[in-house]
Amino acid sequence: MGHSGDNPTATAERFSPPPTNSSGQRRRKKQKVISTDTEIRIRVQTLKPELTRTFSSYTHRHTSSYVRSQERSRKKSRSGRSHSQRKWTYSARDVSNYNDRVVIVSYNILGDENATKHPELYRGVSPKYLDWEYRKKLLCEEVKGYQASILCFQEVDHFDDLNEILGRVGFRGLYKARAGETRDGCAIFWRAELFTLLHEENIEFQRFGLRNNIAQFCVLKYYSSLHNLCIHVYFSATSGRSLIVGNIHVLYNPKRGDIKLGQMRIFLEKAYELSQEWGGVPVVITGDLNSLPQSAMYQFLASSKLHIQQHDRRHISGQIFPSKYAVSQSRGNHVTRPSLNRWTDEELMLATGSRLSSLRHHLKLCSAYAEVPGSSKVRDKIGEPLATSYHSLFTGTVDYIWHTLDLVPVKVLETLSMDSLKQTGGLPSKKWGSDHLAVVCELAFADEGD
Repeated sequence: MGHSGDNPTATAERFSPPPTNSSGQRRRKKQKVISTDTEIRIRVQTLKPELTRTFSSYTHRHTSSYVRSQERSRKKSRSGRSHSQRKWTYSARDVSNYNDRVVIVSYNILGDENATKHPELYRGVSPKYLDWEYRKKLLCEEVKGYQASILCFQEVDHFDDLNEILGRVGFRGLYKARAGETRDGCAIFWRAELFTLLHEENIEFQRFGLRNNIAQFCVLKYYSSLHNLCIHVYFSATSGRSLIVGNIHVLYNPKRGDIKLGQMRIFLEKAYELSQEWGGVPVVITGDLNSLPQSAMYQFLASSKLHIQQHDRRHISGQIFPSKYAVSQSRGNHVTRPSLNRWTDEELMLATGSRLSSLRHHLKLCSAYAEVPGSSKVRDKIGEPLATSYHSLFTGTVDYIWHTLDLVPVKVLETLSMDSLKQTGGLPSKKWGSDHLAVVCELAFADEGD
C-alpha cells in the first residue's frame, strides 16, 4: 500500500506566507519533538508567496469557473443522475446562523495494485469494475457530485490521473507516497476558489518503528466571500479563516494494536501542535483508521484517553470479528472482551512513546456522523455508519471524519443500507468505484453563530 520509494510531495499551489510574530518578521518553521522518548523527524514545508501573481485576473477566472461548476452540479442533481441511493441527513441543531461552511470527503479509493493483487477480496466482482481506467472516472464523477470543498483520499497510487481530472474542475492537490515496496499513499485536494494552501507536513511512521504508513496535513486558508478573494489573497497571512486538515491510513494488521495506537498518537499530537502554532485554529481529522466504532481505538479518539492495559493488543481495532458479527455488534454497541494478553515493554513504547500504561491526546474531537441523528437502517447505536467497506472478507465501518469543537456538523451523507450493499454483489461495482464508501459531511465554523 504505497510507493516503493519515498517520492517527493506533489504540490500545485504555493503563494501564501506562514504566520508572523509580534515583531512582524516571518517566523521560521522548525521540526518539533512530540515525545520525550522519540525525536520526530517530519518533513516540513511552508509555502512562500508568489508576488508576481495577477490576483484580479486569477479571482475573476476561478470565481467564474466555480459558479459554472456549481450550476452544472445543480442541474445534474435535478436531472436524477446523481448518486440517488445516498441521502443527506441534516443536523437537529439550529445552524441557520452559520454561513461559512465546507464539505469534507474522506474516501479510501482502493489502490490499483491492491485491487489486482488481492482477488480473494473481490469474488463475484467483474474484472471490468476493478480496472483503474473504469474506476478513476467513476470515482471522480462521484466526488464532483458531492460539491466537495476538500477531498481526502487514501490508497492513492495514480495521483497524476486524479490531479489531471480534478484539476479541470478547480481542485489543487498534494500527495505523499508510502515508503517500502507498496505503492499507494494519501492525497488531499481542495478547491482553489475557496482555499489557499499555507503549510503542509507529512509523517513517515517508519521513522518511529511504526511500519511504512504515512499521514499528511494541510493548513488551508478559507475565504468566506468569493468576490472578495482578490483582497483576501493580498492579506492571506492575517485575514480569512484557517483550517487544519489531517489525512491518515492506519496500519491494517488487526493484531498489532500497539502500532495502530502509536500511529494515531503521533498523528493527533502533530495535529494539536499545528493547531497551536497557527493560533488555535479548527482541526479536521479524516481517514481509514482500520478500526471499528466499538473499538478501543475509537474510544481513544472520542474520550482523549485510553488505559491500554485494560485492552488486549490484538483487539484494539475490533477487526477480529467476522463480518456478520461485526455488524450485529455495531447495532448493539457492545463487544465481548476476550481474555487479556499482557503488553510487553516494547509494545508499550510503540503505543505510548513511554512505558506508561495510559495514553492521552489534547484535542477534543467529535465524530461528524455521530453528532447527526440517522436511521437504524444505515447507522449503529453510536451513530456511525453500519458499513463503509464491503467486500468478500469484511463488512464494517473503518472510515471517519472527526473535528474539533469549533466546527459544527450541518449535514452528513448517509452510506448504504446492508440490503443495498448486498444487492451490489460486492464492491467495487458498476456504480461504486471502490470497496469503500466515501464518508461526507458539511461542517460550519462555530464561532459565527455564537
